[in-house]
Amino acid sequence: MTIFPIVSGREAVKCFLRLGYVLVRQRGSHMRLTHPSDRNRKSLTIPDHRELGKGLLRKLLRDAQITVDDFLKLL
Repeated sequence: MTIFPIVSGREAVKCFLRLGYVLVRQRGSHMRLTHPSDRNRKSLTIPDHRELGKGLLRKLLRDAQITVDDFLKLL
């Protein structure tokens, strides 16, 4: 079983930007990302917090259709 990394919201956004997501808007401390070329991937809403919880990170990875190992390579 892969251990979930402890990442901040900004670090997660940088990783998703490398995957082709685009920052659409930011309202307060929440950033909204979409993937323009692949409509099957859901939009992601990522809070700008120091640490993202394990459950939230798991949900973001599931919505982006990537594995934890792929995410670790992007860090």
